[in-house]
Amino acid sequence: MKGIYLINEKIHINGYVHDESAAIQQAALLDLMNKEGVAPVKLNPYQLNEHYTIPHALLYDLKLHKKQIDCLLMYSNESIGDFALTYPARWLILKSYFDRILTVA
Repeated sequence: MKGIYLINEKIHINGYVHDESAAIQQAALLDLMNKEGVAPVKLNPYQLNEHYTIPHALLYDLKLHKKQIDCLLMYSNESIGDFALTYPARWLILKSYFDRILTVA
């Protein structure tokens, strides 16, 4: 199974600051990927990380490559909450590129 994981660097998990919160998300998502047998997909060869931090960039790359991916992995629904509330149509389009959405929490 192939997937893309999204980390929100702006949320605070368990009161930790941004960097620690991002590290917690990444560790939890990598663990989930190992358990579920998900191989990370990197759509943009110039992308520095294997994960995305900006939903707009993810949507742009998905539209550009026109790929259907098995799953989107996120730490929690809170990690995409602001984007989904601010851009509901874009969130629906982004979700349509994935067969499943998996969260840790």
